[in-house]
Amino acid sequence: MSGAERQQRQRQRWSAQIVASDEAALCVVLLNYRRHGDDGQSTAQVESTAGIGAAAGAGATSAVLKRQRRLERGQPSAARPQSTAFEMSNKNKELMNDIFTNCKLKNGFGPSVQQTAAATSPTKRPLSPDHPNPALPITETPSPAMSRMGWALRTLLVADNSSCLKDRKVSGKLIRKCAPGTELVDWLVNLAPIVHTRAQAAGMWQALVEEGVLTHVNKEQPFKDKCFLYRFRLDEEGGAAAVGIPQAEDQHAANEHIREALSALFQRGPDATLRMILRKPSHERTSEELELVFEELVHIAALSHLSTSIKRELSSIFVFEAHAQAGTILFNQGDEGRSWYILLKGSVDVVIHGKGTVATLKTGDDFGKLALINDAPRAATIVLKENNCHLLRVDKEHFNRILRDVEANTLRLQEHGKDVLVLERVAKQRGQHSAFKYTVMSGTPAKMLEHLLETRLGQSVGGMDPFLDDFLLTHIVFMPVVQLVDELANYFHCDTHEDAQTPEDREYIVNFKKRVIQFMQKWVMAVRHAAFEEPSVCDFIEDLAAEVEADPDLNEETSIVHNVLTQMARYQEDRNQNAGQKWKLPPNGQPICLFSGNATPSKTVIRPDDDIIFRVYCADHTYCTLRFPMHTTAELIKACAADKLQLNRGPEDLCLVEVKSNGERSVFKDNDVSIPTGLSLNGRLFVSVKDHLDALTQLQEQECPTEGVDIDLEILSTKELAYHITLFEWDLFYAVHEYELLYHTFGRHHFGKITANLDVFLRRFNEVQYWIVTELVSTPSLSKRVGLVRKFIKLAAYCKEYQNLNAFFAVVMGLSNMAVSRLQQTWEKIPSKFRKIFQEFEALIDPSRNHRAYRVFVGKLQPPLIPFMPLLLKDMTFAHEGNKTSLDGLVNFEKMHMMAQTMRTIRFCRSRSLGLEPPSPKSEGEVRSYISSFRVIDNQRVLTAMSQKVEPTRKL
Repeated sequence: MSGAERQQRQRQRWSAQIVASDEAALCVVLLNYRRHGDDGQSTAQVESTAGIGAAAGAGATSAVLKRQRRLERGQPSAARPQSTAFEMSNKNKELMNDIFTNCKLKNGFGPSVQQTAAATSPTKRPLSPDHPNPALPITETPSPAMSRMGWALRTLLVADNSSCLKDRKVSGKLIRKCAPGTELVDWLVNLAPIVHTRAQAAGMWQALVEEGVLTHVNKEQPFKDKCFLYRFRLDEEGGAAAVGIPQAEDQHAANEHIREALSALFQRGPDATLRMILRKPSHERTSEELELVFEELVHIAALSHLSTSIKRELSSIFVFEAHAQAGTILFNQGDEGRSWYILLKGSVDVVIHGKGTVATLKTGDDFGKLALINDAPRAATIVLKENNCHLLRVDKEHFNRILRDVEANTLRLQEHGKDVLVLERVAKQRGQHSAFKYTVMSGTPAKMLEHLLETRLGQSVGGMDPFLDDFLLTHIVFMPVVQLVDELANYFHCDTHEDAQTPEDREYIVNFKKRVIQFMQKWVMAVRHAAFEEPSVCDFIEDLAAEVEADPDLNEETSIVHNVLTQMARYQEDRNQNAGQKWKLPPNGQPICLFSGNATPSKTVIRPDDDIIFRVYCADHTYCTLRFPMHTTAELIKACAADKLQLNRGPEDLCLVEVKSNGERSVFKDNDVSIPTGLSLNGRLFVSVKDHLDALTQLQEQECPTEGVDIDLEILSTKELAYHITLFEWDLFYAVHEYELLYHTFGRHHFGKITANLDVFLRRFNEVQYWIVTELVSTPSLSKRVGLVRKFIKLAAYCKEYQNLNAFFAVVMGLSNMAVSRLQQTWEKIPSKFRKIFQEFEALIDPSRNHRAYRVFVGKLQPPLIPFMPLLLKDMTFAHEGNKTSLDGLVNFEKMHMMAQTMRTIRFCRSRSLGLEPPSPKSEGEVRSYISSFRVIDNQRVLTAMSQKVEPTRKL
């Protein structure tokens, strides 16, 4: 037998034991090759035994077994030729190579790993200096605290004979005291009660990795809860300290230190995880990691002006940088601008040639943006002022794509070196089309008006855009009517001082005049009679009409001007017809009603100069009756009341106060207006010395029901009741102007405008709600209470059918009031059918997830409908308090857009007239009289006491 044949037979008898790695565990695969039979046929027998988990072993050999099956499927077994020992040996060698390659790639041992990985994964990009290796530490040497923590953890691991920290021989190389990441996580979770999840434990180990206390055996991986092997810096350096089992005193010291300092490591875990993500290449970051980065970016001040979509893009491309030494130069003055930076930790000096240090930037500041925007050299040198500075970096390529492209997300228009208009690119959304690429985010009032006239008006303008409507609905917040009219007049008369005009100039001027005329038409259509309440507007419209008649170039706009003049004439006619209109606030809690001046009160609007008659009390419950216009300030009312009541105190010592039925006191501001209409259901108006507010008490009648028509509800048709309630409340809702929502949100005193119509409508909601409660707790008979509950549930159903959602909410909330819901005997006798209907109604008014159920329901309805007004006011308040009105001296128009969206809801709800089919009338006169003024108690304490009286609490 030749030497070659002997070597071949030795290869066939090899038994090779290798260590394979998987993401879940390690397994040992034992391959035994035996020769059987006399005909030279060879077989391969594979036996696998699990090192840690048999399933992992099966995963590690799956590629080998699949390849073996592919080889066997090459030909049918009957036709398969006899394989020689040499051929079989070649196949076995290929299988062995597959196993070795798989193990090395997954575990990362030996210098050959990089070559193999490069050969098998050509798409993986190598890490460059611009993309830091997340497996390497961010400090030159570990801090004393982290070194001590690493020592303590290692001491306990080594002392534990059953721990995972062991010597391992891999590919012929001995790795001392290393452990898989999965087992380190298991050990730490079992060690510390404060560690609840594996992710928390992995973050704590990563905190040690980023300071170099713990390292991957080949320094190629950050810490992962996988089977990559890690060892402590002490074992890597070797020496006497790394040998042997720790002494008992060392173990005790390690236990004490971990007990005291593990919480600090626990707190460092999340930040370490975030830094590890930011050091990974963008294409390796998972969606969960990107979301984590985005949540952190929200809190960085340098990014606060950017939209959510831009922050999400930045979360995928931000790179983390750490610089250990103070004095390090990040870049020099005159260098090419390659990156934009944000300081996460530390500080830097800004140095300019000839001037020295001109500024010091601290945590949260950003720098380097100017050179990227202008494609100019660096204007200064940046020098690190502290050790261990941490920064976020955006490279030029990504900066240009996201923040400074030709189609930039944000455009800033400047005049005299200052921003006057900020535009943002409109995001394309499926199913929606906008003719405008940019929408206004902020700007000065005058510049926004100019931009509006130039881009949103004119014959060539098409498509839908909310900017014009938003401006018309909200301009009173940032541009009063008088200022707006002055600006429009300047644009319309821009040719007054032009002596010589070219034809092109003349065409431009005429087109701008046409745009002003179109603006006036849109304004009148958007806000209706409110546009004519300022005398300067009427004067300007008459001026426009005269100009149009005299200028032949404006003949096409004649019909527009005539339409505006017609609307103004109708307003003035209606105003003259209702001049001298008087209202009264009855003394016994009834709602405000018309006293004189209009024979047909349907859809009557309360105007600022309408008079109202009301009472003002003092501390001893004596009162005087006053008559003032609605727009009268609280200061004038208190002065006049004090004079009539002979209080003999100066106005500065007095205040006007509402005392509610429960005794609560609410002080009015001196410049507040529309005072009588703003009172609560059973509230009373008092004038008092500021130092004696505690002496004010409610009147005795405030705890009694308000005056109303006394009628037996059982004889009234429920459908007829709902019908007339809807008609009555439609008139109240129709009288509310969209501007009143702005006055209510920002404060009436800021505008000097009344919110009387909104006040009356809101009062009606509370009146219906407490009427339900008052009727039920005032009914001693159990059978009658059961009948009333059924009637009110049917009433809510009819209100919902009529799309009177304001009354629907009021009725359901009244039935849900604590004084009603506790009536167990009553609810037990309600049929299950009615209880099920009521549960559905409660689900519809459920406030969770920002009233999602109601919003989904109302989004499917078509006008006319009466919306739930308190929710609209909540939306207005949320937009107001959650967003600044001014940003860097510019109007925050994004806030105006949010408010205009809510105001448009009111316009949509009444865009069609109410045309309900009346039910068969049974007692129409009685019903109309009854629903106009309910008997109501709004003191919850009194209502609960009455509820206890009619149905005492059962004793267990």
